[in-house]
Amino acid sequence: MSVLTVPAFDDNYLWLIHDGINAAVVDPGDAAPVIAALRTHGLTLAAILLTHHHADHVGGVPTLLQHAQVPVYGPAGEAIPTITEPLWGDDLLHVAALSLDLKVIDVPGHTKGHIAYYAARQGWLFCGDTLFAGGCGRLFEGTAQQMVASLAKLTALPGDTKVYCAHEYTLSNLRFAHEIEPGNTALTSRIAAEQAKRSHNEPTVPSTIALEIATNPFLRYKEKAVVARLQEAGRLPTAPSQIDPVETFAALREWKNNYK
Repeated sequence: MSVLTVPAFDDNYLWLIHDGINAAVVDPGDAAPVIAALRTHGLTLAAILLTHHHADHVGGVPTLLQHAQVPVYGPAGEAIPTITEPLWGDDLLHVAALSLDLKVIDVPGHTKGHIAYYAARQGWLFCGDTLFAGGCGRLFEGTAQQMVASLAKLTALPGDTKVYCAHEYTLSNLRFAHEIEPGNTALTSRIAAEQAKRSHNEPTVPSTIALEIATNPFLRYKEKAVVARLQEAGRLPTAPSQIDPVETFAALREWKNNYK
């Protein structure tokens, strides 16, 4: 079994999990590139997996269902009319056509009902817009407290878990990360490596949990260097007793929201 990268729009990645015969697609915001990839690789669509309700993740579902009547899995806590199999956190999902087992992880923050899919046997995480390579999703509906808890669930996964996020935001995210931790040597090395990939039009995704823990400021908000940088920028109080980790994360997220 393997994962095929399907680019869409300007910077989306749709993921085709397949065994050479059948396939499940994750977050098909656009049907056309999915249909093209299925035809090119001789695959039959067996299931659709959704992480949250945003149009660039669900917009292609109605057209795909015209081509194949397959189950549509997605978050029970979000109003997505095409879902036929609603899922909650900690549900175990078996995609029979692929012999694929997935654990559903509840990860609110970007949206209220956002979920992620974890394939333990393969070491794959499909996390939508919760965890990005070098970043995390904006808090459109949830709170900083929710996102902190959601990211903690993901970072508890094995370090070699591959992180299949939904966007090519990596270089932009890493520019911000360098603003926060210019002395992080792992980050400096990563920036060079990711720039080299993009110069050859190669995707920077998937990442790994271990790489994110070492270089992603939204997983490193408790680090002294990160706190100190936020204080230096006037985004946190200077008295240590006044610093709360969730407030630190929120300050970091707010800075990134307006970072150019």
